[in-house]
Amino acid sequence: MKLQTIFELPECRILAKGNPDREIEAVFCCDLLSIAMSKAPPGCVWVTVMGNKNTLAVASLTDAACIVLAEGVSIDEGTLSKAEEEGIAVLSTELPVFDIALEIHEAGNL
Repeated sequence: MKLQTIFELPECRILAKGNPDREIEAVFCCDLLSIAMSKAPPGCVWVTVMGNKNTLAVASLTDAACIVLAEGVSIDEGTLSKAEEEGIAVLSTELPVFDIALEIHEAGNL
């Protein structure tokens, strides 16, 4: 599935666009940065409630295609600018982690 598919989910709001043509390989849910750093697969959509610059660093390190901030979590403008520079998409949703992960999974038949 392409990242564009996630952009079209009505529950998601795009904060940083990244590359809409990037292929998504999996959905990964985790709020512990150390675990995400060692377990997030490349090309994943990472669903988390951790909205800070360290989240972006871990996404970059693991080559995550996208970060989805669940439960209404926000992220500062400086971090969003850095996400744009690095080509990492960042989205936000009010949905709980499980619910948005399931919607992404179903949308892409992952």
